[in-house]
Amino acid sequence: MSFSSYLIRTIGVNKGKPRVYLDMLDLLNSAFLPGAKYRRQVEDQKITLTVDANGEYCVSKKSKGEKTISVIDLNSEQALKSFEGMSAVRVIIQTGRIFILPIASQINRLERLSRLSSSVGSQLLKTAASAFGGGILDHACHQGLKNSNLNSELVLANEIDDKLLGNAIENNEIITANTQLICSPIQELVQDAWAMKNIPTADIFCMGIPCSGASIAGKSKRGLSMMENHPEVGHLIASALMLINKINPAVIVIENVVQYSDTASAQILRQHLRDCGYSTHEIVLKGSDFGCIENRDRWFFVAVTQGIEFSFDHLIPTEKKSVSLSQFLENIPLDSDQWRSFDYLKSKQERDAEKGNSFSMQIVNENSKTVPVIRKGYHKGGSTDPLVAHPTKPDLLRQLTVFEHANIKGVPPHLVHDLSKTDGHIILGQGVLYQPVVELFKLIGESLLNWFSKGNLAVMQSVPYSLKLATG
Repeated sequence: MSFSSYLIRTIGVNKGKPRVYLDMLDLLNSAFLPGAKYRRQVEDQKITLTVDANGEYCVSKKSKGEKTISVIDLNSEQALKSFEGMSAVRVIIQTGRIFILPIASQINRLERLSRLSSSVGSQLLKTAASAFGGGILDHACHQGLKNSNLNSELVLANEIDDKLLGNAIENNEIITANTQLICSPIQELVQDAWAMKNIPTADIFCMGIPCSGASIAGKSKRGLSMMENHPEVGHLIASALMLINKINPAVIVIENVVQYSDTASAQILRQHLRDCGYSTHEIVLKGSDFGCIENRDRWFFVAVTQGIEFSFDHLIPTEKKSVSLSQFLENIPLDSDQWRSFDYLKSKQERDAEKGNSFSMQIVNENSKTVPVIRKGYHKGGSTDPLVAHPTKPDLLRQLTVFEHANIKGVPPHLVHDLSKTDGHIILGQGVLYQPVVELFKLIGESLLNWFSKGNLAVMQSVPYSLKLATG
């Protein structure tokens, strides 16, 4: 049976009853001619109209200029009862048959709620991730869900860097035999029909979209007027949304630098997910609010399927304690060759000062109460990276070790076990502060359990955008 037309029609009201009104030339091409008889079959969330000489309904007509147009006026509370609460339907016209169905965004929304209900009921959520790195964000996700009394399993991990993914396979226990591993740029993955066909669904999707174009340093380095101009990562929101659409998660968590929230990509993210049946929530999580000494603030974007109540109001910061850097440091011998003069950075600092630049060395000691942000390129020894001062020799400094970096971020040390200085700092520097993310996912888990306990799992809703504009 050939395909003719696909359209979205609003559900109107006529004489106090819901109404779907079809008047178009396409009806003529599909054998629904004026005067033709047809039968109507009403099932759960599906109405089928079939041309049938013995049918009890008849196609009407109207004139439009010199043309005669077929009309089907479905004005029945009984027939449209299963679409109660919806503002539009999807109409598929084939030769001799018309299907009236919920719109795709509603189908997807109900599918993920139904799947989530089964997962919460069995106490095992499925998670998926892209830009996985070493899986620190996702490890914290699983720990937070566990703290809310929900277990979870990672069904998909997508990462562009095979070395980072290999390290995660060795060190990160959330990767199991049930985890589908994809080492590929996300923009290549979403174009691969075979791969996308085999992508699993999941209840929760996590991603740290690469921030090189949004960070202050990244924009300054390339002279970008807007984040999206970054040639390598500025466009990745498009690929991220394509992957999200395939996975169809009930909850989406995306983290980035604070500046990302003001980008065009963030606005596209908000509005596209709204149209897909999500409610969106945003917060800047400050490490200092959760007892962390690294001055690292990150923007978190949480999208939950409409029907699930969620609020950051119950995200409780950790009780603040007076801690110093000494609690996170290893016992490095005072005569170790890790202590160096870093004369090249001292000379650069003097040159920058002469030019009027504000860049300066960030020197900390064991009594420091805070530590500047430790970036993924920390192993390179940048001019503003934090360095530890020697306790007795003022001219000597050293870099933080990978173990110390993990301690400062609150990351379980085994996630960077036996990694090189380069790989360890990359994984940690592009990762997250652990405790704030644990608390966030604990809150998400509690919200899902609260939703599940109420039992109102599959309520129809109207689309959240303007149908007048969407349908013309």
